[in-house]
Amino acid sequence: MDRLLPRRVCFCIAAGLLAAGGWTGAACQPQEGGPAPPAEAPRPPSESSESSEPSKETAMAFTLTSSAFESNGRIPKRYTGEGEDISPPLAWSDPPDGTQAFALVCDDPDAPVGTFDHWLIWNLPADARELPEGVPTTATVEGLGGAAQGKSGFGKVGYGGPMPPPGHGDHHYHFRLYALDAPLDLDPGAEKRALEQAMEGHVLGQAELTGLYSR
Repeated sequence: MDRLLPRRVCFCIAAGLLAAGGWTGAACQPQEGGPAPPAEAPRPPSESSESSEPSKETAMAFTLTSSAFESNGRIPKRYTGEGEDISPPLAWSDPPDGTQAFALVCDDPDAPVGTFDHWLIWNLPADARELPEGVPTTATVEGLGGAAQGKSGFGKVGYGGPMPPPGHGDHHYHFRLYALDAPLDLDPGAEKRALEQAMEGHVLGQAELTGLYSR
């Protein structure tokens, strides 16, 4: 043959020769010095493949601290259900550009019933850089620009401090602060699932602080 046959045609010829008893295996052999079979063309990227462009949720982080306890340090009793049960002071560094509001979630993934929510507050002003100790447990907080608060796992609005079962070991309380590109259209008293849904596509960055407590 004066050129290499396509694989499908070659297969058909081979099948015919085999059926006729005349197959020698030579029909599909390229001539010496002939062109090599073409390499497999690279596959185009799948339409469902993830873009290399980072999403808002993976954008730059900033830092969250407390003057009451260090990262992975013990939360003082004052801020727990065994003490005064008031929210701890928090402060954070400058957020990503374009931040228009903040939302804060505090939860405990070590609770026997599954992750337990201790604090939900959102629509903190964009120029805020701290939360004072003892934020009022009201649906809206006028002293924080009218920020809204949601229900904790205790069924109450506002902060509810650590109160793990006795002898259950250290529980980890994660305070996560989200920088948002817009205030959220979410009524006070909402639960965490509704808050997370409202934040989808609006997170510019995240800061986190973890405290420990046991009884």
